[in-house]
Amino acid sequence: MRTVKEVSKLTGVSVRTLHHYDAIGLLKPTAVTQAGYRLYDDAALGRLQTILLFRELQFPLKEIKAILDSPGFDRSQALEQQIALLELQYQRMGELLAFAREMQKKGESILDFHAFDNSDIEQYKTEAKERWGHTPEYRESLEREKHGQAQGEAVSQLLGLFAQLGALRHLAPSDPEVQEKTATLREHISRSFYTCSVEVFRALGQMYTGDPRFQQTIDSAGGPGTAAFCQRAIELYCDRA
Repeated sequence: MRTVKEVSKLTGVSVRTLHHYDAIGLLKPTAVTQAGYRLYDDAALGRLQTILLFRELQFPLKEIKAILDSPGFDRSQALEQQIALLELQYQRMGELLAFAREMQKKGESILDFHAFDNSDIEQYKTEAKERWGHTPEYRESLEREKHGQAQGEAVSQLLGLFAQLGALRHLAPSDPEVQEKTATLREHISRSFYTCSVEVFRALGQMYTGDPRFQQTIDSAGGPGTAAFCQRAIELYCDRA
């Protein structure tokens, strides 16, 4: 059994993130001592591995929980799908790298957008969700998204995240707390609006300062300079992703 600090050191996942996973029921500790210390066994670490693989594949936390809690979930079969998705992403990154080098060599006026087509990856992700996402919670989340029932709440939460990031402006954009909140921002966008890939997230960050309407809204939520601060934090996040 390992403590939450030992798990954090072993996996690189912050203690705060592990606490959050516990709070939302995604990764509950195996046991809690009388003093309130969380303890994790090997089975819990195995679940964490699966969670982290899904996170690398840009699955929102709510969908990961629904998949892992599905009665028919099979970790070995899910791993096969994760490997297939990772291979597709690896192939796509190679294509994007080759395209960027071609742009550098021949100029930036190449009107070819084939390298940005990720429909095969999205289709595979959809199949994975359909295969494992049979819980009532998963179906409810799809229905809420389909009918737009949570749109207003999602926008309010988005503004709240900008306000939280604005409150961290005294820190460097690279500060772990800022980067963790930036990751939460991306996760919220993916969960509530659309799949927010690294490329899309970077473009959004640039839009936050490039579009006066976005800048005014974000600065109103978090204070003057919040939009620019978010943009720098997002750039660093995407560079590391």
